[in-house]
Amino acid sequence: MPRISLALQIPRYFRITMVALCRITLVTMRQLIATLTLVMFGLPAYAGSAERNPLFQDDSVVKAVLTAPIAQAYAQRDQDVRLYLPGQWTYTNADGSSQRLEVSIRTRGLFRRQHCQLPPLQLNFKKGQVKDTLFAGQNKLKMVSPCQDGAKSQQHVVLEYLAYRTFEILTDKSFGTRLVRISYVDSDEKMRPWTDLAFVIEDDKDMAARLGLTRLKVVSNRFDQMDHVSTALVDLFQLLIANNDYSVLQSADGRECCHNTEILALKDNADVRIPVPYDFDLSGLVNTKYAAPPSHAPIRFVRTRYYRGLCQPPGVVDDTIADMQSKREEILELFRNTRELEPKLKAKTVGYIEEFFEILDDPKQQQKQIFGRCRGQDLLDEMLSRD
Repeated sequence: MPRISLALQIPRYFRITMVALCRITLVTMRQLIATLTLVMFGLPAYAGSAERNPLFQDDSVVKAVLTAPIAQAYAQRDQDVRLYLPGQWTYTNADGSSQRLEVSIRTRGLFRRQHCQLPPLQLNFKKGQVKDTLFAGQNKLKMVSPCQDGAKSQQHVVLEYLAYRTFEILTDKSFGTRLVRISYVDSDEKMRPWTDLAFVIEDDKDMAARLGLTRLKVVSNRFDQMDHVSTALVDLFQLLIANNDYSVLQSADGRECCHNTEILALKDNADVRIPVPYDFDLSGLVNTKYAAPPSHAPIRFVRTRYYRGLCQPPGVVDDTIADMQSKREEILELFRNTRELEPKLKAKTVGYIEEFFEILDDPKQQQKQIFGRCRGQDLLDEMLSRD
């Protein structure tokens, strides 16, 4: 009988706990007991991820034609109530055959709808009609498209798509995505036809159902409600792509929590909350023309990485760093093998990602740029000190 490594026999939360035990000099026994409890029971026991809908089971580029009153849809961009306008979606199957579906469209988003020359669209399919097609299970589907005309804006779309794909490599608690080479045809002939690269994003309800979790609609989250491992991963991923345009605890202007973060939870325990990030166009990785660091970050350039992650119980961030390092080559290969990324930009982006892993490789840089900058140490101390 083959021998099995002891590390493989020990569940992930016990391995994190063993790291915490090695740091017993850093916390009191009372704090350590609290840490063990949080780490063991704060990690959800998932029933297992279900299969993705057909659209998100492949990463090949879908070819499609959207024929709809696009100019009318764009004209509604500034309205709070925007009507869905009927059209047709024709796409090419893997065998080369064409499939035509009815679809309705309207503009979506907040910042991009107001600031982009070409605002993004939401596609609304008829569930009964998409059965047994590539779009089976789809209803309302978000599409991310270039903000402006031109090749540079196209590359921004590809980079944002790759940010989503990077997070998919790191965890299944992520949104599925699919690139689409889409030709737009305005049925009213008020706009000339054009073709762009875009990508579609898995619906949040579908993502939660796939994971066997539930979506939470809350005003805010408490520090001690957040699942530590999932939150640490989100924070380190945001450092990887140099994104400060997010929060796992609250949202801006009284909107539903949280800013550019979907909150999931166990169906029987809403106090274990799992963040899933989205919207990366303001990150340094994508580096759009309109991106800038938030006023609360002490940096001048969006490409400058600045960690805004929450402080975590001993061992949690260390283990998350090790997990990310184990997926380093897979992430780098994702960018190297993306044909839609222009060669010079590809080389520059790969180098930018390697700079992140250089931080993870150097204990001094880890301390300076991650552990030394984490937020909420007082909240962590309070949490660990409870009976």
